[in-house]
Amino acid sequence: MPDQQFTIRPAASGDLPALAVLYHHLNPTDPILDGTKAEDRFCAILAQPGMTVFIGFTGDLAIATVTLVVVPNLTRGGASYALIENVVTHADHRRRGYAGAVIGHAVEQAWKMGCYKVMLLTGSKNPATLRFYENCGFLQDKTGYQIRRL
Repeated sequence: MPDQQFTIRPAASGDLPALAVLYHHLNPTDPILDGTKAEDRFCAILAQPGMTVFIGFTGDLAIATVTLVVVPNLTRGGASYALIENVVTHADHRRRGYAGAVIGHAVEQAWKMGCYKVMLLTGSKNPATLRFYENCGFLQDKTGYQIRRL
């Protein structure tokens, strides 16, 4: 369970440096984006309708983040669906409930926006990671496919 000072809010224009630190903990081998490209991408994310990056903070320190994408839909009575991506907790603060809290917050927001489902994919085969997502309420009852650009 996160400490009582833990708060979650949508990312804002000044949050790019904190997100860059968190994303490094997600994929440490990823190349670091140059400042202009990172700022352009972040501005596009903030302006994208239906896309929200939630950040969990303890005081001023960004501890965990998750991206929620709500997609309009023409099936299921027009109910939207949501995708969760880029779940990460700072390595120094793992196993304290922060990731579960930001995921729970994102799922709650998806329900408030009328989504009929929330989907999440993971490339992890680690049983602890899979258990974590199941403990967050996700079921591994579908088959996921992807195509990656070479």
